[in-house]
Amino acid sequence: MRLQSYLAGRWQSGTGAGRPLVNATTGVEIARADATGLDIRGALDHAREKGGAALRAMTFAQRGALLKAVADALQARRDEYGAIARENSGNTAADASVDIDGGIFTLKTYARLGQLLGDTTRILEPGQEQLARDPVFFARHVWATRPGVSVQINAFNFPSWGMWEKVAQATLAGVPSLAKPAVATALLSEAMVRDVVAARVVPDGVLSLVCGSGEGLVEALGPMDSVAFTGSSATAMVLRIQVAGMAAAPRLTVEADSVNATILGPDVKPGQAVFDLALREAVKALSVKAGQLCTNIRRILVPAEIEQEFTGALAAMVSVLRVGDPADESTRVGPLINVAQREEALRNIDRLSAETKVVAQAVLPDVAESSGFVAPTLLRCAEPASGSAVHELEVFGPCATVLAYRDLTEAIVLATKAEGSLALSLFSEDAGVQARAVAELGPWHGRLMLVDGEVGKAHTGHAIVMPQCVHGGPGRAGGGEELGGLRGLRFHMQRSAVQGGPRMLATIAEHAAEQAL
Repeated sequence: MRLQSYLAGRWQSGTGAGRPLVNATTGVEIARADATGLDIRGALDHAREKGGAALRAMTFAQRGALLKAVADALQARRDEYGAIARENSGNTAADASVDIDGGIFTLKTYARLGQLLGDTTRILEPGQEQLARDPVFFARHVWATRPGVSVQINAFNFPSWGMWEKVAQATLAGVPSLAKPAVATALLSEAMVRDVVAARVVPDGVLSLVCGSGEGLVEALGPMDSVAFTGSSATAMVLRIQVAGMAAAPRLTVEADSVNATILGPDVKPGQAVFDLALREAVKALSVKAGQLCTNIRRILVPAEIEQEFTGALAAMVSVLRVGDPADESTRVGPLINVAQREEALRNIDRLSAETKVVAQAVLPDVAESSGFVAPTLLRCAEPASGSAVHELEVFGPCATVLAYRDLTEAIVLATKAEGSLALSLFSEDAGVQARAVAELGPWHGRLMLVDGEVGKAHTGHAIVMPQCVHGGPGRAGGGEELGGLRGLRFHMQRSAVQGGPRMLATIAEHAAEQAL
């Protein structure tokens, strides 16, 4: 099977040999993807001229209706996607739901936001500034759609959610999307786009797809275009340098590596609900999607006085995690997507061995040598303050490290040694501890989840990205930002200060949705 790209309103095949996609459980090739020889520049022109014009002619409410139609088309084929995710990504049924249902939910969320904004095409920020002594000259800030294309380069771990969350924001803002999924798991992305195209719910040029290397994408970008990248910091650096050297100066947002942490507050004791809640979340980090989440917990910071009890309890839970074929309903942990990812994860676990010791590992069954299986592994770092790799190296698989701390000050210092992360969670009943964490760790993290007895099991999870909340992080995490409800539209729109008299500004206000972005 050869995957195709959907460009300039038609499905097209590349002219090269292509790169293989494999069954994650067996390692057997199941498809090939190639975009060699495709007219990328022409596809971007088509998206700008056809798709962009169609979207800009729609109101926010109409764009929201379009997104709902896309979600409905995907929902109708949802069960078929689960089988693809199991084969190509090694997902269990629960893992596939995180990706597939997460993508559909995000589309529906942005569809509802379109209805909130209503029948207009611009957003007006609340408030105005008086610019002259007499009340005759004012300024207001207006957001309008940029007439470009949103190029979206996605990571292998979320071929559904990673694509649709970017498409949802761009579409509601009025900008066409050209998605380039990671080749290794592009089977699901291609199948979903095929179904949306077949459903005829999207105008020509609004949605494009590249299944292959995407060579020439960045070079063809213009001043109103943008790139939303999710992937490794090494690739992000190449993109930054490339975009920085372009006179057109397209926008770029990056989500890269992230060594996220969870902290058990100094007030937590065994037997408390928050102790058990933290255990539950740590086990998820070693099982859900086989640890292949960019927001996943990599470091578990525990008060020294309870570190032995917590580590022992967690080790017992990790040891009995069932690893195996994701088609088996009893399987808790499936494989990584391929041998290359398995080998990289094992190399990084080995690199951590200079600073850590293995506390527990799940039993790895007899599996094909060409599969992606990695045993869930719990590590312990005895000297976290002097460690470096444990704070800098992201093992993209089922692996996490326990680090003991003496007091809250040291816990905060240890958390910041990752130099910027996507997510941090804190389990504590102490309001003072919570407030201090927000004040001192907020600048280092894109999202903080505070869990106490009142929140209980109602929280959505450390690793789960909700479309209502911003997604991204500072420093090593890339410095980008996506989602966040209407905040996600900022990347695709231009804010302009509009200066003039009261009557003119009143007229503009009549034809805009007043919202704070």
